[in-house]
Amino acid sequence: MTPATTPGNAAPDLVLASGSPTRARLLAAAGVPFRVVAPAGVEETMKAMLRADGVEASAAALALATAKARAVSTLEPGALILGADQIADLEGHWLDKPGTREAARAQLDRLRGRDHKLLSAVVLVQNGVPLWSHVEPCHLVMRAFSDAVREAYLADPDDGFLGCAGGYEIEGRGIALFERVQGDVFAIQGLPLLPVLAALRTLGVLPT
Repeated sequence: MTPATTPGNAAPDLVLASGSPTRARLLAAAGVPFRVVAPAGVEETMKAMLRADGVEASAAALALATAKARAVSTLEPGALILGADQIADLEGHWLDKPGTREAARAQLDRLRGRDHKLLSAVVLVQNGVPLWSHVEPCHLVMRAFSDAVREAYLADPDDGFLGCAGGYEIEGRGIALFERVQGDVFAIQGLPLLPVLAALRTLGVLPT
């Protein structure tokens, strides 16, 4: 890992290359100083290309996280850019962010009573060069809930789940959809926080 430096050896400015309020909340709660610059026009087109090329889900998540970070890095020279991405993998089928309640209903119907993988990738980039990366795999088993439970969940006015891979948020009512969750709870929410904090300490953003 190459140390990130700025003139005068000051701690590098950290920029979160994500529009995710959950990722920003997790970093802020951990006391990490950062700014947000959300990348534009990276995810969906590139994701479709990776999927068409048969790229494995964990490699695709890391490629997407890196592309987001590099896009922001061109706008923020010298800053340390944190990119992140997440792919829900159901037996080789990638589940996108549903966007609408109808799409979320279809995804939940595919997931209920089955297990799937959630791959959360993070990368730190400075001046376009990746300095550190990590992919955290998680395994989730959704219970065979009733249609009534599904509809009650979809009717929740807090519709943050529409922007989540798989159509669920385990930090809220979505946890009631699951039978078993194996893995880092922070990674499931979108950011493997402990590995990120360790990397930020190594790179001088946080005190050791």
